[in-house]
This record gives sequence, structure tokens and C-alpha cells, in this order.
Amino acid sequence: MNHDPVQSAERLARLFSPRSIAIVGASANKSSFGARFMANLAGFEGRLHLVNPRYDDIDGMPCSRSLRDLPEAPDCVIVATGLATVEAIFEDCIAVGAGGVVMIASGFAETGEADTAAIQDRLATRAAESGVPLLGPNAIGFVNFSSRAGATFLTGLDFERGFDRAPEDRRIGLVSQSGALGLSLAQAMNRGVFFSHVLSCGNSADVDLADCANFLVDDPACKVIVCLLEGLTAPRRLEEVTRRATAAGKPIILCKMAHGDTGAQAAASHTGSLAGSHAAYRSMIERAGGIVIDAFEDLLETACFLSKVDAPTGDGAMVIATSGGAAILSADAAEAAGVPLPQPDSAVRDTLRAHIPSFGSARNPADVTAEVVNNVESLTACVRTVLDEDGYAALVVPHPLAYETAYPRIELLDRLGREAGKVISLVWLSGWLEGPGAREIEIARNLALFRSMDRCFETIRIWTDWHRRRAQLQTTASVRVSVDEAGREVATALAASPHRTIAEREAKALLAAYGVPVTTDWRATSAEAARQAVVEMGGRLVMKIDSPDIAHKTEVGGIALNLDTPEAVAAAYEQMMDDVSRNAPDAAIDGVILQRMIPEGIEIVVGARIDPAFGPLVLVGLGGVMVELLADSVTAPAPVTPDQALRMLENLRGAKLLDGFRGLPAVDRQALADIIARVSEFAADHANQLAELDLNPLICRGSDIIAADALIVLADRTGSRQHHAAAE
Repeated sequence: MNHDPVQSAERLARLFSPRSIAIVGASANKSSFGARFMANLAGFEGRLHLVNPRYDDIDGMPCSRSLRDLPEAPDCVIVATGLATVEAIFEDCIAVGAGGVVMIASGFAETGEADTAAIQDRLATRAAESGVPLLGPNAIGFVNFSSRAGATFLTGLDFERGFDRAPEDRRIGLVSQSGALGLSLAQAMNRGVFFSHVLSCGNSADVDLADCANFLVDDPACKVIVCLLEGLTAPRRLEEVTRRATAAGKPIILCKMAHGDTGAQAAASHTGSLAGSHAAYRSMIERAGGIVIDAFEDLLETACFLSKVDAPTGDGAMVIATSGGAAILSADAAEAAGVPLPQPDSAVRDTLRAHIPSFGSARNPADVTAEVVNNVESLTACVRTVLDEDGYAALVVPHPLAYETAYPRIELLDRLGREAGKVISLVWLSGWLEGPGAREIEIARNLALFRSMDRCFETIRIWTDWHRRRAQLQTTASVRVSVDEAGREVATALAASPHRTIAEREAKALLAAYGVPVTTDWRATSAEAARQAVVEMGGRLVMKIDSPDIAHKTEVGGIALNLDTPEAVAAAYEQMMDDVSRNAPDAAIDGVILQRMIPEGIEIVVGARIDPAFGPLVLVGLGGVMVELLADSVTAPAPVTPDQALRMLENLRGAKLLDGFRGLPAVDRQALADIIARVSEFAADHANQLAELDLNPLICRGSDIIAADALIVLADRTGSRQHHAAAE
């Protein structure tokens, strides 16, 4: 488990940008892993050393008996041997001063076996102690296209396509826990998509995905970083890297596999990693400025586009289509993605009208008809006038048919984009996915190819949103709203609690110390004391059972509403004691709590739990039973700032309920966000003492927001954690 600070690019430089590589386990057997590494490193620009005591030479290259016999300390050592030998070889790597190690052997922590997991732990410890970075075990290797280092054993990959491209064509850095999936994406070189690096990290005993991504943040050859993730034992390290990348102007695009329980189990068996909460990964990466892509198939189109474009000059897009149907498709996709299609101003409209036949359309989307496409002067004029208009962030041109006669038009559009300093998005509508023109569009530096209209406009939205969020991150400070004294008092109270479950009355008092608004309670331990509460408090009251052993009050008869007379309160008390004694005979009863009935409002649940990988997580959702019924909630690592809490509220599917519903006033979102931030700080400050907490519901009516119920569950003081459902 790697909870250390992210490894610097300087520490990983010799490993990933080697000038010398040694292959331990080099072999004359062409089907062996060692021989495969040799074949893929045939074009390596640095010095290649072979190590195997069984050979004096292999294919005319000298072969040393051990690493200690080499004439230099290699920058990168590839250990292409089995599990039984790796510890001794790693000690040799440390002894000779190697710059880093790639270990391909499998059968370690991913098996779930204690003895092999212990070997992996020992390797990780030695890597940390020695300062020699370890990639793996169970790693497939890496490729650095700048130095022609194909340091992987996979075969059938035409690395020369990438090695031979100009550096400005190789702008995408790819990091994948799954080496096979990472290099499968790299096969896009065959269609004209090129990479600066393809890095994989296997079991991540030492170097993990966050470390690899951090290396790419500082590598000038990389403009966009793609991360294909299964799960991390310390995911907050990736948040740090994402924040660095955003500040450096490099988008991090994350595709998180293992969304559900079955995927999480597969991830654990594959790499020995923890899949963690998908919702928490999304919130964490997005608040740090990163981009989360749900579909593996969408990764490359998003990355290719972002690797070519600069900052947008506007928010909207203009569509120039040769087909009325394509224009309709683009309008639907733009609306679904939330990308505006502003109508052209008079200057642009006049140019379009001058060149579009009467049966076309000079609106946006513009249907320029096939006549304009076949007229170079007219097409040039229409495209140029749109590119010159900075109010448009993007120009989208649907490409309906794949045919060789389109080559001149593709070249023209690329040239016009280059002259304007912009990228034109071409949407490939042909069913012939790899037909004539597809590769030419991919390779063109000022054209971006999309094979879906929806993906095109969604990517344009992602692009403009990323630059907006980046600007906000640069100007937004992280401000805590709680105070240290409150934190000390709460910590003392939690430590002194005789129960693991802290029931409503005490839980609300602790949260109130952090500024969370809570209801005023009147405690009663007899029917007569309850009767007196009506006289003292007045109005309509709610009565709740007070017990540290009862989380779901409604299920045991522990709630009574609309009590407004002494007689009603006394009768409710007696009835509640009978019901609870019958339904929860083993529960400790401390009496009842009486509160004034709160006016109707929108109910919101705010909770927190301690995740084994993320640590404290805060959750926001629709309150009452709706959070479980509709599963409408947003989760983020705690603490969150009020601004981050606002974004969580915006991401609720039912967010419009906050703007006024059935005569209720609109909820003060800023006030609610402040409360969410306070709860998140409570969870973060006391993460070592908590298992979870719930405020359910927060009743929100305009700016009047108050917690009607609360529950805190402490961590098992033996070290384990037990989770309970929200209080009702």
C-alpha cells in the first residue's frame, strides 16, 4: 500500500527516459519474455545490455553473467525472470545503482495468497529504502516514443509508426494499470493516433499510476495525460497530481474501471488494488480540474481532440453541413451536450448567403449543400469566415461519405484550420469506419476526427468546461470554516463516549460545535415530564425515542408527530414506551426527545463514512427515504470547500428541487453548501474516531436550514469499522 508522497519526475527520469537498459533474463529462445524485450528494444537509441549466466552472447550481442559484471549502472533494468528469483535480482539492482526496475513476474498480491503478497511487500519496502523505483511486479512494461524505448514484451505492435512521427504529433501520454489495455489503445497508431509515452504499472508495489502521471506532468513531450485506472490503495495522491497537471495546462483524462461490485472484485484479483468508490473518484478528479470519461471507447477521441486544440475563444460551435440530415443530427447532439449553437452575426451570415444556394440554409447549423462542397472558392469562403469569428469555440463539419475524392477537401480544411490557428472537428458518419480519408483526418494536426455526433459535442463541452474550471481553480482558495477549539472539544467527547453509536441528541450537539444548525431538544424520562414540555415549548411537537441502540426509529414505533396538547403528549409517551419495549426489547432507553415541528421544506441528507482507500468521504443526496429509493447522491473525499459543496449540489439529478417546488421557497444553496462543508470537516478532523455519520434530514426552506435528526457511529476501538444505515 503506497501512502507516501507522489514520486517526482526527477526520481523516475532514469527509469522512464533511460539512456541505458539491461535485460535480465535475455534469451535466444524467440518465444521467451527476454527475447521479446530484445526484439522491441532493437531500435533503442541508448545502450542495451543483456544479462543471463547461460550465454556469452545472443545473436552476436555480448551477454553478461550478472548485473554486477556490466560496465555501467543501467538506468533501467528489465527483470524478465520468474517469481522465485526476483528478490535477489532486485538486490543486485540496488547494489549496482540502477535507476529503476521493471518487474514482469506475476503471482504476487493479485493472487490473494499471503506468502506471495509478503514477497511483494518486501520488494516495496526495499524500493522505498533504497530509492530505486520499482515498476510492477506483474507489469507489462512501458514505451517511451521519444527515445525509441519499447520496453515491453508484447508482440505484434508496430512501434516504428510512433517512433518515426514528429514530436508534435506525439502529444498523448497514456498511463494504464492494465498493460494489455494500455497497449491495445496504442494500436491506434495504425489509424494515425500517436503517443509520447505508454506507461503501465502492474501491481504498483512502489511506482503506481499517480507516480506515472506525475512523471508526464513534467515531460514536455506530453500535452494530454490519459489514465486508465482500476483502483488505487491511496487515491488522494492522484488528486494531488491532477491539480498539478491542471495548473500546468495539461488535462488529465481518467477512465475508471470497476464501477460496480463485480468489477471491483475483478480489479482486486487483477492487480491487488482497491477499486474504491467510483463516485468518489469522479468528484475528486473533477474538483482537482481533471476530466472523467465513463466509456473506454471514448478515451482516444477525447484525448486526440484535447492534444490538438488550444484554449477556446468562445463557448459555442458553428456547424457547416453538406446534408440537411447531418445538420439535424448536429443540432440534437449540441442540445443534448449543452453546447450552444449561436446564430451567425451579420458579417458571417452575409458571406454564407453569398455562397449557399437558395435551397440551402445560412443559419446555424448551416446546410451549405453539395454545391458548395464541390466549389473550392465557396467552401473556402464559408469555412474561413466562421474560423475568423472568435465567438465560436469550435467549427464542426459532418463528413457523411468515405471516398478518395474527399482528400483535397480534407487537405483544404487542415490548411484553413492551420492558418486560423484552430482545429476543425470532422464527424465521420460513414459506416465504413476505416474508409478513405479517416487516417488522413486523424493525422492532420488541425483536424479532429469523431465517429459519433454525440461524442463530438460532448468533447467540445468537456474542452470549454475544462478551461473554465482551470481558471476557477487558479483563483479559488481553500478556506476552512471550522475552528480548532471546536475540534478539540469534539475529539474529547468522542473519545469519552461509552457507546459506539451516538444517538440523535448527543450527535446533534457535537455537530452544532462545528456550526451545523440543529433543532432544540427537550428531554423527558416520564409522561409527566413530557406533558410539561408542551407547556414550556408550545406549538406542535414531535416525539422521538432516545436510545443509542436504535438507528431506525420509525421501525420500532419510536416517532410520534403533531402533538399539541399535554394529554396527547402523555399518551404518546406511554404508547411509545410500550411499542419500543415490544419491538426492541434489548435496547437501552434514555427517555424521549421532544422538538417543535419544523415547517415543510426540501429534505436533504448529508453524511460521511470512512473509506479504506479514500479515508473520509462526504455524501449529499435527497433526504428521507428518497436517497435510497432514487439513489440520487454525490460523494466526494472530505473535507470539501463551500464551492466544492455547491458543485456537489449541482450534480444531483434532483437539483432543480432546490430552486422551489410546489410553493416552497428556493433553497439558499450557499447556506446549504456551507453546512455540507462543516460536516465534511467534522468527518475529516475525526476520521480516526469515526465509522460514519448521518444528518437525515436537513430540512431546507429558503435560508432556514436545520438538522432534524443525526447519528454518529464510532470506529470499533479494536480497529475495525461497522457501518449503519442512516437515521430515520
